[in-house]
Amino acid sequence: MIPFNKNLKEFAREFRKNMTDAERFLWAKVRRKGLKGYNFYRQKNIGNYIVDFYCPKAKLVIEIDGGQHYSEEGRKKDTVRDGYLAGLGFTVLRFSDREVLKNIDGVIERIYERL
Repeated sequence: MIPFNKNLKEFAREFRKNMTDAERFLWAKVRRKGLKGYNFYRQKNIGNYIVDFYCPKAKLVIEIDGGQHYSEEGRKKDTVRDGYLAGLGFTVLRFSDREVLKNIDGVIERIYERL
């Protein structure tokens, strides 16, 4: 069973309502079993984190990173987060929001390779 912090449920719901342009763009490609028939969830609560996209069958987490992730503090937080998720058996793929918006085919190809 995946750890779940019920206190984050409302935050996840708000994040789903207010996705970034890059998140919406990727969601349009992966939703409704759009890749290899795999089901994806968006803004999924895992432990004390809310991940951007989650594919249970592949144990895959996809993160779309904006500018705050490229500061020293942001990189440290992401390292801790990725380590936690890896400890649960997940593979984490990270893409910049710019990469998603400008090279969606390349992003989809990398996700496809991990499924």
